[in-house]
Amino acid sequence: MGRMLRTWDHGFEAAFEALLTAKREDAPEVDEAVAGIIADVRARGDAALVELTARFDRVDVAGRLRVPEGEIDAALAAVPEAELAALHLAAERVRAYHERQVPRDESWEDEAGATLGWRWTPVDAAGLYVPGGQASYPSSVLMNAVPAKVAGVARLAMVTPMPEGRVNPLVLAAARIAGVDEVWRVGGAQAVAALAYGTASIAPVDKITGPGNAYVAAAKRRVFGKVGIDSIAGPSEVLVIADAANDPDWVAVDLMSQAEHDASAQAILVTDDEGFGTAVAAAVAARLETIERRAVAGASWRDFGAVIVCGNLSEAAELADRLAPEHLELLVEDPDALAARIRHAGAIFLGRWTPEAVGDYVAGPNHVLPTSRTARFSSGLSVLDFMKRTTLTRMTPQSLKAIGPAAETLARSESLEAHGLSVALRLAQLNR
Repeated sequence: MGRMLRTWDHGFEAAFEALLTAKREDAPEVDEAVAGIIADVRARGDAALVELTARFDRVDVAGRLRVPEGEIDAALAAVPEAELAALHLAAERVRAYHERQVPRDESWEDEAGATLGWRWTPVDAAGLYVPGGQASYPSSVLMNAVPAKVAGVARLAMVTPMPEGRVNPLVLAAARIAGVDEVWRVGGAQAVAALAYGTASIAPVDKITGPGNAYVAAAKRRVFGKVGIDSIAGPSEVLVIADAANDPDWVAVDLMSQAEHDASAQAILVTDDEGFGTAVAAAVAARLETIERRAVAGASWRDFGAVIVCGNLSEAAELADRLAPEHLELLVEDPDALAARIRHAGAIFLGRWTPEAVGDYVAGPNHVLPTSRTARFSSGLSVLDFMKRTTLTRMTPQSLKAIGPAAETLARSESLEAHGLSVALRLAQLNR
């Protein structure tokens, strides 16, 4: 169950590289099937959605693709008061955090007299994919929809599979709380295709965000360019760096909180105390006897989990940067100092009282994060994902006279005559 690695052991590098490169996707050979699904939706629209939903979700959605407002009202009324209050609290905190991300427009006059700047505007429409198969996550609704609304997106269309007609009322309640404008009972690659290309019922969007299985990921990859996407998400992962001052059971549960997501998830502990690492491994084994999703978490821990013992926390920071984890917990005496040494992580959780799970729900930062080491070059979902920047330039006769000759020279060097003429003709007018 899991593996114990020591950085000083012979063969550590090979074993660590195996952790880095472990192929954890659920279904790697799906692209051809997804291509066929997308082509079918493009050709037949709603009819394809109805047939594919009947096949995959075992429910007839003919004439009822869209979830009516009355059904959402009923779901909202069915949610227990405590859960509804928790949703509202989460939405408020997520909204407050993301409001601070809204970028400012800028405009200034430079030394040549040119006015330069940029402005930010939202996409017109966004599509939100919310899983609804093995597990459904109202928290994902909030994390995708709230920043979109903060950005100013006018139309939010949510798609979610409802196998055999079942839906988690919390998902619909979260959609209402977050300001989702449309909810459609369709999932899988067919839902992504509908959002990207449109059907008679579902108008196309400009950007698609949200997690999904291998088919959803493959579909997002295929429609990218027609629409924007947030990322191609892989299985969840957590890296915990912890010293011996921690409770081994706390750390074990933190590791299992990611392992229980998916049999392909990855949970790794790095510690500078081998005895503590052994105690955490024992605590994991004990928890895997009792937690509800022990079969899933056990498979994840067995196939992809690890305890790594290193010489010191500086070495732990180096390992963290190589892993570039989605979630990084720093359960050490001075987490800020350690965090300052780490460059690559989707989200960092500082200190013993900050479990990653609080970030999944109510902390405020977004829980849609880069996986599979993509934190080396990308960030989690934010308001900026639903906005685009337009640059602004204004030349005066004086500023064009100051910098235009250089543009004319560069155009001539690139053999682009009309480029140069477009500047030269104006300069000639100024010199008359």
